[in-house]
Amino acid sequence: MTGFRGSFLRFTDQAGRQQEFLLIADRQRVTVGRSPQADLSLPWDAEVSRLHAAIEHFGAQWTIVDDGLSRNGTFVNGERLVGRRRLHPGDRIRMGTSVVSFHDFSGAPDDATRTSSAVLPPLRALTDTQRSVLIALCRPYKNGAGFATPASNQAIAEELFLSVDAVKTHLRTLFSKFGVEDLPQNQKRVRLAALALQSGIVSDRDL
Repeated sequence: MTGFRGSFLRFTDQAGRQQEFLLIADRQRVTVGRSPQADLSLPWDAEVSRLHAAIEHFGAQWTIVDDGLSRNGTFVNGERLVGRRRLHPGDRIRMGTSVVSFHDFSGAPDDATRTSSAVLPPLRALTDTQRSVLIALCRPYKNGAGFATPASNQAIAEELFLSVDAVKTHLRTLFSKFGVEDLPQNQKRVRLAALALQSGIVSDRDL
């Protein structure tokens, strides 16, 4: 794939040959599984579920989602995937006995790394109310709605029976905890939602 600039998945097929699957941003969801209907089909691996996981383009990043789709789980760099996780170049994804590696030669700057070195708060660092605000903020992205925008303060307030001022206070704390407080005002909410979903702190099932 000399000269190629973009993202792709690399895996070994049933005959031991190395194969590459191109990831195209215009195709925002790629399914992976044992089924012949999966975009990336691994029919030879009996431990892979028919629909095992999905690779999704979210913002400017590729993420992997399992969300309970698979029977035996999905592992990224040896760690079991829960919900959604952003993919980094060189990540190794294990599904069944198959290993798929993620590669990115797009040369695009990494916004999340530039923002906060991708150091995100652990779930236990969020109060129940902060997490509820975060989930409500991300709700418009349910079912992989890539062109959605985060919920407004008013919508969050109505959903959670809080005042708009209380929502603003919680969001300011979340901006700080996720390291996006220095971004322009119109970018903070989008980046916060993207980081929450990409990291799996908020999963599709939460929405």
